[in-house]
This record gives sequence, structure tokens and C-alpha cells, in this order.
Amino acid sequence: MQVTRLRRVSEKEQVSLFGRRVGRRTLLVTAGITVALGVTGTAVASTWQFGTQQVAQVTRNGQVLPSDQYIKPYGDRTVINDGKIMSSTVSPDGTHLAAAVADGDASLVVLDLATGQVKQKVGTNAADDLRIKTGSVGQEGPTYSPDGTQLWLGQADGYTKFTVGADGTLSNPVTVSIPADGTKHALVGAAVFSADGSTVYSAVNGQNRVVAIDAAGGTIKQSWAVGNAPRGLALVGRKLYVSNEGGRPAEAGETTMNSYGTQVPADPDTGAATTGTVSVIDTSDASAAVGSIEVGLHPIAVYAKKGTVFVTNTADNSVSVINTAKDKVVQTIATQPWPEASVGYEPNAVTLTDDGRLLVTLGRANAVAVYRYTSAQQPARYVGLLPTDYFPSGITTVGKQVIVSNTRGVDARRPTTASGHNTHDTTSSLTQFTLPDDKTVRSQTADVFRQNGWTAGSVLTANGKGHAKPLPVPLRLGDPSTIKHVFLLVKENRTYDQVFGDLPQGDGDSSLTTFGENVTPNQHALAQQFGLYDNFYDVGTNSAEGHNWLMQSDNPEYTESSAGEYTRSYDTEDDVLGHQKTGFIWTGAQAAGKSVKDFGEFQSIESKPAGATWQNLYCDSKNMAATGAQTQYPIKTGSAIPSLNKVAVQGFPLFDLDVPDIYKEQIWKQDFEKNGPANLNMFWFSNDHTGGPANASAEVADNDLAVGRMVDEITHSKYWRDSAIFVVEDDSQNGLDHIDGHRAPVQVISPYAQHGTVDNHYYSQITMVRTIEQILGIHPMNQLDSAATPMYGAFTPKANYTPFTAVPNRTSLTLGVSPQPTCGSDTPAAQDKQAAAAPTTTAVSQAARTVAAQWKAWASHQRLTGPNAVPDYANPEQMNRYTWYQTHNFTKPYPGDKQVYAPNAVPGAYLPSPESDG
Repeated sequence: MQVTRLRRVSEKEQVSLFGRRVGRRTLLVTAGITVALGVTGTAVASTWQFGTQQVAQVTRNGQVLPSDQYIKPYGDRTVINDGKIMSSTVSPDGTHLAAAVADGDASLVVLDLATGQVKQKVGTNAADDLRIKTGSVGQEGPTYSPDGTQLWLGQADGYTKFTVGADGTLSNPVTVSIPADGTKHALVGAAVFSADGSTVYSAVNGQNRVVAIDAAGGTIKQSWAVGNAPRGLALVGRKLYVSNEGGRPAEAGETTMNSYGTQVPADPDTGAATTGTVSVIDTSDASAAVGSIEVGLHPIAVYAKKGTVFVTNTADNSVSVINTAKDKVVQTIATQPWPEASVGYEPNAVTLTDDGRLLVTLGRANAVAVYRYTSAQQPARYVGLLPTDYFPSGITTVGKQVIVSNTRGVDARRPTTASGHNTHDTTSSLTQFTLPDDKTVRSQTADVFRQNGWTAGSVLTANGKGHAKPLPVPLRLGDPSTIKHVFLLVKENRTYDQVFGDLPQGDGDSSLTTFGENVTPNQHALAQQFGLYDNFYDVGTNSAEGHNWLMQSDNPEYTESSAGEYTRSYDTEDDVLGHQKTGFIWTGAQAAGKSVKDFGEFQSIESKPAGATWQNLYCDSKNMAATGAQTQYPIKTGSAIPSLNKVAVQGFPLFDLDVPDIYKEQIWKQDFEKNGPANLNMFWFSNDHTGGPANASAEVADNDLAVGRMVDEITHSKYWRDSAIFVVEDDSQNGLDHIDGHRAPVQVISPYAQHGTVDNHYYSQITMVRTIEQILGIHPMNQLDSAATPMYGAFTPKANYTPFTAVPNRTSLTLGVSPQPTCGSDTPAAQDKQAAAAPTTTAVSQAARTVAAQWKAWASHQRLTGPNAVPDYANPEQMNRYTWYQTHNFTKPYPGDKQVYAPNAVPGAYLPSPESDG
């Protein structure tokens, strides 16, 4: 068929086309309208600021991120290729920085601030400079003693205490245990030393208490009950101030939701936390009651100076200023730099300079907010913003130097021997600078606005006159759309190259293609008919982040900062602390008067009947398809979030690789044919995750067939004329991509989609969410989707109602299943003579049998099936290779490797899997 390619244009061409650099929304009015009217041409980009730029490309605005942002930090940058900085602290003498890291080749690194070089690595790898027992790291810390001779690293079950040498290096690791309270581990938050260094005060986050530990002997001397999920600490004289991210304990009759076994006061609709508090402990009086101060939502960082305590409220976008003489909030400083959106900036660290400037890191804005601060009683005066790297999470001063630690640095760009990148190739960074004058700060503010796409009128609402012409994606929120039904199909973990690298019309690398046309014939056929998007990006690293990005257009700070251990929660569907106060995409739809149906996505409650094995459900799905009968294995599902539970469709399973996706498709089909769709329909088709009973190729083929049949059903129904289907991965972590690990397959399927095109304009999960919001009249949830431009270029007002006919699978769905189903093995239809041969067997050569058996044993210990199935449970480095080896009969090394490895020999197998909670 004829394919129209939307060519990639250079930045110079874009500037020539659009004249001077202007805000995104200005272009929307001047050029985006042209796109919406169908005159797309070859160069106009819907999210104009990025045009056809690719992630990691360096432009005049900075380096492109997958989060609809640029980064171009102020000051000097030091990139750390050892993982994400979860927390950091500077030594008392100002010469070194110790950083707890995750998702890399260490758990703790020590940097020389003079040279910017990593001086020492500490972790579970035998090759590390210093080895410790566990790689888990908490949300806060590490902490130096006042004299700089000790360093305490917070972990899941207490601390590892180190001796600090004169040269700043660590030695003599000693475990300081805090016993579990039943099933609740310590999960320590911040720690602070007494002035004389004899006592360590620890926020025991998992047990809702603070303890005093003897610094020499490691014994617990005293314990105080505080609020929910204590994180930050500051000691002012004899008083200890503790931020409780989950707020106060629940009261009788109050609506609550779970977080690590504690019922936390929660919104009865969204399940988000409704209180935030700071506990006040008198450390000199064991009998004194613990005080409580109300602050904003999700208080985390606590910083004290000059008799004042500053607390960052990440969900309320503010800083509470507490007068320690009165123990009351005397001022609340807003951290909302852009008037278009009130939330989503996520202030997460704070410091006060000697010359009276308050500095607050805004994690989701990649910036430091600067304020002039005189006293607690006098209102702070906002000055402006300084740009940082990706997700700043710590800030301190050493003399006149400001040091910012950035959790994600320059994103997943760690040097690798492979021919591509993975989302776990994570980096972090330090940026250092002398704080400039206010005039310079104000001039840098414009850069931060440009890098975030913050422009006036970004969220244009309907004018109320009711005369707007219906468009697929309206120009104003609330104007009519030709699309009435949106279907959002969420899948698992694939990169663009893994699936579409074999399509010559796209920007692919076929050497990285694992699941090409023989495994995914429906995805390939859909790309040919409805368009190929080869510059689309998932934002997150893994499923804990990915589903949040799709449902909240954000990965809230709580989940971002939990990545060092994920013991409190991984997926946060059933954790009140993982929910933003403005709700989810479905609550926005409900607020806009739209109906919602949910089939598994973001749900957390499930019970399956006995006998619901993969084999039985496979046979059941065949019987349902042939006879129209109901399932023999009814599954009950639901959500702890009240608003989602109300729209959860019964019988559609959650993540469990023991359930074929073609079974899920049949459950949906029966509901669709009986009851029709809602305005917003959400799904979780998860078997392309791989790791279940079937071979990896068979699982992806099952997923492909289920989606193909679903699209076939919709496009042949009466609802097709006003529908749009978005097929997206939650993340792209399992595999490599030659552009960037975040590049992922996406499909936009609608009569109004740009049929037969190859669109290489930059799109992301955020722009996709904004597109759905624009279609259904849903108000954006935070500053990220408020700033995003909808995917106008993916649509045309001229409808093409040609339906899609599902393509039979080429790869057997029962490949590798043992025993084979009683209803018989799946035998694919005869293939096109020009097609390459699809896999027909899982047999391996004699030489590969030993290593294949080792991998089979390894897979049996990964919690990917059954009632306790957890997405991404396996170590990512091992899981990536297992999937690759399965699809190459254990004979071909993973890209970048020199050999096929046994599980324990995989480079990176020693890494703690933060996804693993066991």
C-alpha cells in the first residue's frame, strides 16, 4: 500500500518555518489549527517545540527527555553512571558527597566534590570497592555523624554503619538492625545525629515511629509513635521535627485506604491522602506527649535553620514554615511557578543560604525555585527559577557553592556495549554553581518555562457559545468531538525496535527485533493501515512508574523516591501514598460527565476459582469464541480506589501470565456485545510481558491476536464511526532500542487516524493522555499534561471507515506450554509464502540444554504467575536475557554480550531488583 512519510526536519528548518522561538501554544494557534483542519503538509509538528527531534538529542533548548521536557542545567554538570540517586548528603567538611543509588551497579557512591569523580562504590557486587549484604536503599539519607567519622545508610531492615576515613572513603560496614514489626519492615526514612554524636534518631517509615539508637552500640534506646509514613527529620535544640507523608492516624468513621498495612485518611473518590502532619518530639523528656502540626499533603523534606523549620509538601506544591518557638505554621510558600496548573511541580528538597535566599527543588519541573527570605513572619518573595537536570531531589550549599543532586541525571543514557539502550541504563547527576544574582535568576526562568512548555492559554476551554464545529481532537477543552468512545489498551514492556524494527519504512534496527511480523502480524497490519509512529516514548522505567504515567500523567514523588527498595509498595494501585490529589484520568472523565468502564487496568483485587490454569482458560476461550457460552472460570476483580471500583467490569483478570490474553478478549467481547462501550474504556492486556507458561514468542503472539480481534470487533460494530483506539505499552523496559530505551510502539486507530502514514514527530505518553483528555473534555491533571500539546497531527477530520480484519496468528500460542491443553495444541494457519518461517518449536540443541535448564529453574522462582503475580518481579538484566534467549533457542548472545549466560552469570545479575519485594 502507499505510505506517506512525514519527514524529519532539522531544528534549523523548524526555526525557518516558524520564525522566532515562541511558546508551544502560540504555534498551536498558528500551525496546530492547520493540522487539525487536515492540511498537514510535511513539516508541521503538533508538539511543535520538539518537532521531529528524538529523545537524547541535544538542541538549543537542551537535551530532549521522554517526559515532554528539555534539560539544560545551570552551572556545571557531573554525570554519574551508577544508577539513580535516591538521596544524598555532603560530608561535614564539605569535601565529599555520599549518595544512595538504585538501578545501577552500586548501592552507595562517594564522590569527591573537588574533582566531581566517583571515589568509591559500595554495593552487593563482589567487584565493588566495598561490599555490603543488601542493595536496598531508603528514600532518605545517608547521614554523616557531626564529626564526619561515621556514615549511616538507611535500608529496609535498619542501617549499614560505615567508618569514614580521612580521605572520605568508607570501611568496616556494620549492620544496625531494626526488627520487623510483624510483617512491617523498618524501611527507615531520614536519620539525624544528636549534637554530641552519641545518638541517632531514625524515622522508621514502615512502622510509623521514630527511634533513638545508640550510635556506638546500635541498640534502640527509645521509641515514639508518630504519624503515618514518617520520612524527614530535623533536630532543633532538644526538639525533633518529623514529617509524616501519610498525615495523622485515622479517626473512627473516617474514609481510609491502605498503605503498607496502615489505614490512612483518604479521599472517598480518588483514594488520595487527605492529611499531612509534622510530629514534634521532646527528646529530653521521655514522658512528654508527641505534638502534631498540620501542614500540606505529602510532607517529606524537613530542614531547620535559625529557629525555623521548612517542610516541603510535594502534593500541595508548597513549603510550610514552622516557628519552632510556637510550633505552628506561620507561613506557607507556594511553589506553583506557572499559573495554568496548580499541581505537579513536586517540591522535594529545601535549603536556606546565608544571604537569605530560600532554594526549593521542584522535582517534576527540573528546576530550583529561588525566594528572598527574611524571617518566618515576613512573606517570602519569589524571584524565579534555575534549570537543573532530570528530577532534582536534593540541594545543599558548601560555602557559596550550591550542589543539586538529580535523581535521573540525563536519563537512561549510561554507556553500554550493546547496540541500543534500555530504560534501566539509568544515570544521575550533580549540578554545581555559585548562586547568581536575582536578575540572572529571572532570565533563567524563561528557559525553565521553555524547557517545560509552559505557555499562556495552554488549556483553552470551550467558550460556551456551542457553535464550534466538531473535530476529532477539539481545539478547546469541552468543544464537541467527532469521537465519542475512547479505548485505551495498555500492554507491557516492549521497545519500538523489539516489535517494529523490521519495518523498513520506519526508523528501526532489525538486529534488535525480537517480535517481528511473524510474532505480531496484527500489530504490523494495524501499523500499515492506520499509521506507524516511530518517535513515540514511554516515560517510566518500569511498571510501577508506567501505569502511573498513563493513569495520572505523572509518577508521583512517593513512587519516584521508592525505587531504592519498593518494599513498601511497587505498584501503587493499593497504596494511598501513590495517588495525586487531583485524581486519575477516569475521575476526570467522570467529572466531565463521561461514562467509564475498566477492564483490569490499575485494579488491585482479584480472586480466581480453582482450576483456572493457563491450559483451562485457553480451552475456555476457544469454547467461548465458538459457542458464545459464558466462562467456566468466573474471576472476581475490583479496586481499592472507590471511583475505579465502581466502573470495574467483573471477570476481566489482572496481571497474571497464567491467563491468556485471548481469554481476556472474550470476557470483554461478551460485555461489549451485550452492553456496548463507555466513553472511556481502559484495558490491561499484559501477556507481552513474557515469563509465563508459554514461550516468549507465544505469549507475545497471544497478546497480538487478542488486540487484533478486539480491534476487528470494534471496527465492525456500530460504534466504529465515532471511536478511537490507543494501544500503548506501560513502559519499554524489556529490551533494547537503538534510539532510546524509552522509545516504544504505539498505535492510534480510528476512522479519523492518519491512515497509511509514517509519523516521526515526537509524541509521548503524556501527549497521548492529553489527546484523550481533549477528546473527552477531561481537564488536565497536573502541569505536565496541561503543558502538553495533543496529538493533532495523528488525526484528520476526513473519516475513513474501512474496518480492520484480524490476522491469524503465525506463531503457535501453545508453543512451550507443558502439558499441552486438553483441547489440543494451537496450530497456526499457513503463512504467506514470502514470510519468514515462524518459530515452531522450543527445542534447543544438545549444547544449549544445560543453560536452558538453568533458565527454566530460574523462571520458576519469578512471581509472574498465580495469585501473587507481580509485574516486573524478576531482575531486569536477567529478564531481558531470558526473553531474548527464549526467542533465539538459547544460542544467540544478547546484544552487547559475548556469550549466552547462565542466570547467575548475567552482567548485572547481582543488582538488587527493586521490583522484587521478596
